[in-house]
Amino acid sequence: MIRCAVLGSPIAHSLSPTLHQCAYRELGIDGDYSAIEVSAGQLKQFITSRDESWTGFSLTMPLKEEVIALASTVDALAKRINSANTLSKTAEGWHAISTDVPGFLDALSFNGYSHFDSIVVLGSGATARAAVAALDAPGKSITVIHRSAHREPEMRVAVVHAHMQFLPWGSELPKSDLFINTTPAGVADEYASLVDQVTSGIFFEALYNPWPTYLLKTWRKRGGESVDGLDLLVHQAMYQLDTMTGSSVDHAALWPILRKAGLSTIKK
Repeated sequence: MIRCAVLGSPIAHSLSPTLHQCAYRELGIDGDYSAIEVSAGQLKQFITSRDESWTGFSLTMPLKEEVIALASTVDALAKRINSANTLSKTAEGWHAISTDVPGFLDALSFNGYSHFDSIVVLGSGATARAAVAALDAPGKSITVIHRSAHREPEMRVAVVHAHMQFLPWGSELPKSDLFINTTPAGVADEYASLVDQVTSGIFFEALYNPWPTYLLKTWRKRGGESVDGLDLLVHQAMYQLDTMTGSSVDHAALWPILRKAGLSTIKK
């Protein structure tokens, strides 16, 4: 039996238990997955007090950065973006990885989107670093619009190949192939008034709560193409399943099943 949980604060809204439990049923896995409230600064005490029955943990805010210093081993990519959303038990202790990075790529590619020369990212936190690391490639141009200048060095480390520039929050949205919002709920609502100027690009909303966000709803109302945060959650969860079960699940087959389960819960 595998035993897992999602940790974070606030955690009551998390869809992770719904998705993982649905996957366990579909795959015939004997497993338990719950949601546990763990606030910033409490992760070390929580992890060290767990018994041997635990297989792994999913991590959401505000723990994705905190876990890097606590894990026994850290995947190179997670270390580069200073963010991990998955802890799995190994012979060495707890191993930290980021499934957000491949989750971003699959959320786009499974919806038929794969080629972007120019990218605009709203925000510069852990989710933003995962996004730019996922899309980093020679010849690409990434523009980050954000409020936190002190986060720029970490964002630069996350990108190896692409050209990156930073603009202050409130700047006009430059035309781009892809727009990604990684800011907390409501922060980017002010950009809804500018959507008409840029709907030729794809919009990726990393949030799924509230559903849909005001910016995503506006983008869709204007006829723009989009990818939502539920798909990101589903795809990163499937990579977590690979890690927790020690085998590769069929992502293409499981994707619509988990998305349907997530939508059913969101719309209740």
